[in-house]
Amino acid sequence: MNLADFDVLSFDCYGTLIDWETGIADVLVPWAKETGLDLSAEELLAAYARHEAQTVRDTPDALYSAVLAEAFRRTGAELGGPVSEQWAQRLGDSVPDWPAFADSADALASLARDYKLIILSNVHRAGFAGSNKHLGVEFDRIITAEDVKAYKPAPNHFEALDATLRELGVPRERLLHVAQSLFHDHVPARRHGLRSVWINRRHDRPGWGATPEPAERYSYDLEFPDLASFAAAAREAKTAG
Repeated sequence: MNLADFDVLSFDCYGTLIDWETGIADVLVPWAKETGLDLSAEELLAAYARHEAQTVRDTPDALYSAVLAEAFRRTGAELGGPVSEQWAQRLGDSVPDWPAFADSADALASLARDYKLIILSNVHRAGFAGSNKHLGVEFDRIITAEDVKAYKPAPNHFEALDATLRELGVPRERLLHVAQSLFHDHVPARRHGLRSVWINRRHDRPGWGATPEPAERYSYDLEFPDLASFAAAAREAKTAG
């Protein structure tokens, strides 16, 4: 696949650009310690992942801040640790504090030279506005769960993406989807007939972290361990092209 053949990149944000696992663990780990649960960050994230996935299926039109809080309560109920409203709100309000990956801002700045950039994210608008302060780039379009009233891997984001491409006058085959989560992004991208790149942020760690293991078929065209290496390959392709 020649990266020069694309004009638009759509991005998942959390897990791809923003380190959501660190952000979530920064709340779950001290909560577990306070409640006397002897669990590692990875164990807590794996439990949380199951409950977030179910929470968004149960309440697809809820704001992501409310999803975080409810998934935390359900995680606590499973693990046997009470989650007070203060702890639930702490996680629900934490999105703007989640750090960007070290390479995200520079890589996005490089990619913006050659591509239009679109956000396709399971978040509410206010949450992404806070996160975008860490990314430092102006996206051409932003599509959130709040906008489409659903959460990936539901098809709503990708249907909205098709409409956005028509607005931009860009043929569908000139779009490339870029994401970390096989469950949230590469399963529905395959279902939707989109080409995609896997940013395998967990390439050096076992397990699935805060992302559920995909139960459906997925595919991707290229794999990179981080965004910096993808941006370098894209820049090289555009320069050569």
